[in-house]
Amino acid sequence: MQVRDAEAGDIEGIVAIYNDAVLHTTAIWNEKTVDAANRAAWLADRQRAGYPVLVAVDDSGTVAGYASFGDWRAFDGYRHTVEHSVYVRKDCRGAGIGKTLMVALIDRARRIGKHVLVAGIDAKNAGSIEMHKKLGFEEVGLLKEVGTKFGGWLDLAFLQLKIDSRVEPDVLPAP
Repeated sequence: MQVRDAEAGDIEGIVAIYNDAVLHTTAIWNEKTVDAANRAAWLADRQRAGYPVLVAVDDSGTVAGYASFGDWRAFDGYRHTVEHSVYVRKDCRGAGIGKTLMVALIDRARRIGKHVLVAGIDAKNAGSIEMHKKLGFEEVGLLKEVGTKFGGWLDLAFLQLKIDSRVEPDVLPAP
């Protein structure tokens, strides 16, 4: 398994993983599938922002999983915090691909000067929560019934990982 930056040729694999999660899981709280143009625009937006989209590919070059992060909130005061996503192809789950992607993603966040990585996870997704805890994330909050999918309410668990030991953040220059 190789982890690398996503390329245009990975879009179809990313679309397949994303759409499977939309249709069959509560990992993504969307109910509409997307097409290749949507994910290509998403990839371009992430790259323009300087944020990674990583893919795990097998020996044949097939995408087995992907991970990314983006701004947690759009205000300047949150500039050191990002929220991430990690998704693994259905037939590859449980093989450590999610963890491998997360380790690489944490490293990328650290290298570009982020301070905190946030995870928003369906509170019933024990596997994802446990994987995050093993990587050092701590549970910091629970929002009850803030989402819906498949005819039921969903609770959102928040976990976070402080990825550096800065005591004080950098200061933006005065306007």
